[in-house]
This record gives sequence, C-alpha cells and structure tokens, in this order.
Amino acid sequence: MNETPISLYLVPTPIGNLKDITLRAIEILKAVDVILAEDTRTSGILLKHLEISKPLQSYHIFNEHKAAEKLVERMKRGEIFALVSDAGTPAISDPGFLLVREVLAAGLEVQCLPGPTAFVPALVNSGLPNDRFVFEGFLPHKKGRKTRIESLVEETRTIILYESTHRLMKTLEQLSEAFGPSRHACVSRELTKLHEENVRGTLAELIEYYQTHPQKGEIVLVVAGKSEKREAKE
Repeated sequence: MNETPISLYLVPTPIGNLKDITLRAIEILKAVDVILAEDTRTSGILLKHLEISKPLQSYHIFNEHKAAEKLVERMKRGEIFALVSDAGTPAISDPGFLLVREVLAAGLEVQCLPGPTAFVPALVNSGLPNDRFVFEGFLPHKKGRKTRIESLVEETRTIILYESTHRLMKTLEQLSEAFGPSRHACVSRELTKLHEENVRGTLAELIEYYQTHPQKGEIVLVVAGKSEKREAKE
C-alpha cells in the first residue's frame, strides 16, 4: 500500500449545477494549502458558495509552462495543492496535464478525484452507442481542422467533441460533408443548468434546427460512428 503523501489533488468542480460538488471534493479543498485555479474569479465564486477560504493562485494555459517548475519546488518543501478548472475535471480539454507530468517526474504523488465531466452525461443521454467511444475534445480552429475531421471518417466508435457556440454551425456542416447528412448526432448544451438542452437527429436535421435557434452556452457534440452499412453523402 502506497502511503506517500499526496502533493497534488485534481478536484473536479460542477459544470453548471453547484450541487454537483462531492463531499470529498469539499473536504480536499478545505484541507490543502493552496488552490490552483484556471480563473480565480470563477473559482472564487464557487469557494465563496462553499464557504471555503483558501489562498487562490492562477494556473492556466498561458502560464502553465513557467508555473509548473516553481510549483513542483514548493511541493517538495511540503506544500499541498489542489488544481481546479473553471468547470469539470482538470486536464480534460483544460490545463493540468503538464503539471501532473512534472509532479510525477519529481517523484511526488498525484491523486484525481472522481466527479463532473461534461462529455459523460452528453454521451449517455445522446441515445447513441456508449460501449465504445472516442473523445476528441476541441477540433483545431484553423490549421489541421479538415485533416482531423477526415481522420474520423472511418471511425466506428461514437465520437465526442467539444465546441463553442459560434463554431457549432461550421462544425455541423463540415461533419455533414465528411460523414454524410444522414449521420445521427446529438448537441448538448448548458448541461446540468436551468436551460439544459439536448437536440438529437441527423446532421442535416441539426443544421436545419440551428439555423433558426440561437446557440448559447457550452456545447458537447456527440456523433454516431460509421456503421457497417454504406452511408449516402448526398
């Protein structure tokens, strides 16, 4: 049994509904010395709601390379940290991987708590097969975007993507062109929040729907994998 003390905890935070924080997450956030936050303002709201008063330090994609080495040195001196993202599990399409790698390389211990991750409820409630799936996160914004989509054309597993509201239509149209308009998919937005919406249908039907319905909030796009039957692309 490994009794080495934990230097870094990865603590999932609610993706919308604040009640989705776990009792263990609250316990860890109260116990650590410092909380590393993607956005200290966003995390500050959650901590205030939970009545937790701990030092907050910014840790995001723009400073993680410079910050990681210094944080590891502080951990070696005995400080214990928790890493949180704005929402969900750290390092899933958010900063975290680099720090975890450096902490482990230094011979220190890392522990990730289970908790909210946006793609899990989106996948499960999509109605698409979830026994095998591939998580692609965000597609490249420009360079490499078409190549990434083309690499998924023959994918038979259910495909999960994160997307922003202003690129949703572009993505649906590009997927329809590559996969065929009859491919089934589900767009989930504002998961766990008051205005949660899950829209299911073919890519063609989703394109038609979002031509007249505004897109707001964080989006998870779940797309059926290629079936054994030949799909029409016209």
